[in-house]
Amino acid sequence: MSDPITLNVGGKLYTTSLSTLTSFPDSMLGAMFSGKMPTKKDSQGNCFIDRDGKVFRYILNFLRTSHLDLPEDFQEMGLLRREADFYQVQPLIEALQEKEVELSKAEKNAMLNITLNKRVQNIHFTVREAPQIYSLSSSDMEVFNANIFSTSGLFLKLLGSKLFYCFNGNLSSISSYLQDPNHLTLDWVASVDGLPEEEYTKQNLKRLWVVPANKQINSFQVFVEEVLKIALSDGFCVDSSHPHLSDFMNNKIIRLIRYR
Repeated sequence: MSDPITLNVGGKLYTTSLSTLTSFPDSMLGAMFSGKMPTKKDSQGNCFIDRDGKVFRYILNFLRTSHLDLPEDFQEMGLLRREADFYQVQPLIEALQEKEVELSKAEKNAMLNITLNKRVQNIHFTVREAPQIYSLSSSDMEVFNANIFSTSGLFLKLLGSKLFYCFNGNLSSISSYLQDPNHLTLDWVASVDGLPEEEYTKQNLKRLWVVPANKQINSFQVFVEEVLKIALSDGFCVDSSHPHLSDFMNNKIIRLIRYR
């Protein structure tokens, strides 16, 4: 056992050991306390981390035991997930994802309704043909919109852990766009042949990916297939009474139900 270290996390004090804090070397805490990243000190000389102090206890316990222990009435799963993302404790992130799937399956009856819309937009962009030579080009781009409503907020969080926006060269979970626990709106575009990568950022065009398959969603057919995989694995089934079969086959409306 190493000498004890006291942390000040958002105003709450925790005492632990260096071996605990570095138990996952690839995490941010592992980097901070192995000397790879600088640490801040409070007025008492304690290591200071400007994050939520209340839920840090669950992160610290996971570092100690490699096991996720949460009270049965725990209500701050979203906050804990964001904190785990910040500290980049990958096994904890995976344990939280498994816990959310478990909680989602334990929910009562649920309904999932998705309305899809697509339009074609003409975009203009410049193409660099030589160091000082540019030409103006244009192309038609498919623009997709999906309005998703579910009585199961846990399912939407599960969906958010699988779908990612690609923007400015980075992937970001759609969970960060989940302002309403029961409603989510997605807007994305299909890739266009010949469109320079920087133009997607310049024109604020987001693309959509599904992970861990690392598969780009370039059509409603692919989107429906991936959402169905996630929903069916979570216990949903197709509602045979609604919508009309033609709407479902044409990828306009998807309605799924789950009975417990």
